[in-house]
Amino acid sequence: MRIIAAICVLLAWPATAETLVAARTLRAQTIVAPNDFVVASGTIPGTAADPAEVIGLETRVAIYQGRPIRTADLGPPAIIDRNQMVMLNYQAGPLNISAEGRALGRGGIGDRIRVMNIASRTTVTGMVAADGSVWVTADR
Repeated sequence: MRIIAAICVLLAWPATAETLVAARTLRAQTIVAPNDFVVASGTIPGTAADPAEVIGLETRVAIYQGRPIRTADLGPPAIIDRNQMVMLNYQAGPLNISAEGRALGRGGIGDRIRVMNIASRTTVTGMVAADGSVWVTADR
């Protein structure tokens, strides 16, 4: 009977939530490493709780020491920098168009960035691919 009562007490024990807090000031464009944060008790909506979800991501803004790490302030590491030359690709059915462009912003895989087509001086928006090119889709 005592064992059952002990198990019931353990099962009724409230679960503690955790929040990741910056261990030092992280400048924008910093890749988050395991020593950049500490685990604090408590939960804050919109903040990271699992170290696996933040390690390897890049900070989009400065995160000051002691502040919780918000998931909105992190993103994939940038593979394209501002003013970098990139390949623009457009595909619609059998039509494939490639052109050289200049990135007008930074972006990681899956980010949408603006790029200026070098030949036409037209600015388009496209999605960054894993190979560092930018794929433009038709606006509908």
